[in-house]
Amino acid sequence: MSQAGAAGHWTKGQLQGACRVGNLHRKRRGPVVTRVAALGLCAVLATGCSKEGPPPQRPAPVVSVITVTPQSIPYIATFVAQTESSRQVDIVARVSGFLDRIAYAEGELVKEGQLLFQLDPKPFEAQLDAAKGEVLAQQARYTTAASNLNRIKPLAQQNAMSQADLDRAQGEFDSSRAAVFSAQAKMKQAEINLGYTTIRSPVTGFTGRALQRQGAYINAVGDSAKLSYVASVEPMWVIFSVSQNQLAKLRELAQKGELVLPKNQEFEVELILSDGKPYAHTGKINFADPTFSQDTGSFQVRAVLPNPKRELRPGMFVTANVKGGTRPNAIIVPQLAVQQASKGHVVYVVKQDGIAELRPVVVGDYSGEKGIVIATGLEAGDRVVVDGALKVVPGQPVKIAEPAKGTDAEKK
Repeated sequence: MSQAGAAGHWTKGQLQGACRVGNLHRKRRGPVVTRVAALGLCAVLATGCSKEGPPPQRPAPVVSVITVTPQSIPYIATFVAQTESSRQVDIVARVSGFLDRIAYAEGELVKEGQLLFQLDPKPFEAQLDAAKGEVLAQQARYTTAASNLNRIKPLAQQNAMSQADLDRAQGEFDSSRAAVFSAQAKMKQAEINLGYTTIRSPVTGFTGRALQRQGAYINAVGDSAKLSYVASVEPMWVIFSVSQNQLAKLRELAQKGELVLPKNQEFEVELILSDGKPYAHTGKINFADPTFSQDTGSFQVRAVLPNPKRELRPGMFVTANVKGGTRPNAIIVPQLAVQQASKGHVVYVVKQDGIAELRPVVVGDYSGEKGIVIATGLEAGDRVVVDGALKVVPGQPVKIAEPAKGTDAEKK
């Protein structure tokens, strides 16, 4: 009886042994006893062979959701950009001569009109003196010719002098006057050349290194003529490229009404520096190249920004955020809600009956640090799973967590 009472815990071998014992008793005790024993054994076997019940149903996972609400957001186009001097001037020698002096600290800020280089002026001073002497000589000749003409004119009128004498005197006068003009021009050229020996900064800006050293001979028509450069940094230019695809996308969004451009196309440009910090000043676009580059398929855009503290230097790589446009009725969800599937992006949407649905979506640009724009796939009122998406099974119910009272999310 103790074994029978524990039949629910018998093994397969124990049950087979019990069946053999039942057959043996049936042969010894006859039909009636056999029938009773068989019924009891069947009950025992039924108890031992019964299947376990179904496992308990898995509880619905708890998730947090957001309700999709279209909103107007600023449209920000981001480009990789590079700073450029608004006025970079090469310092080039205009006359040949020996370099006497480098009068600036290389790489430092110089003011407009500050002395940079000094060439040997002595040969040019001598040329100027010679030109001045030539002017004086021609002026003396002119004075003599003028006096001679004034004497001959009345005599020629009285037929005391021939017409040939008058013509000769007039020719000498005109020739001497022209010679004075020529000599004065040479003197002016000599003054200019002498002035070119003193090279001053044409702008206020930062200087490059000196390409020639003191004592070197500078050939005005050779490679040695380039001495350095000065780059103005106030204001500063920022250059970036817009591709054909980006321009086509902007036009498409504008035609669909998904993008509202600013009035008079007055875009604002914000810079993000290499350390991730925004630049203190914003600027405006002041030029857009009318043609596309045949090499890159893009056109250049230039913005101008103030640089009062001279934080920006030419050649810096920055991120340019072009602001001014608006996207009306945009749908934004947290980036955590969007998952990458084999055929694109998907999100989990909780339907009104509490069942989770896997919804394919088309994503757009990022919005802020944690949001992303959904171009297609969601509508106003959809409940999108944000937290707990890994526990969700498509087509199965979920439980929506209630937001905690007093949280920052609720306050916002």
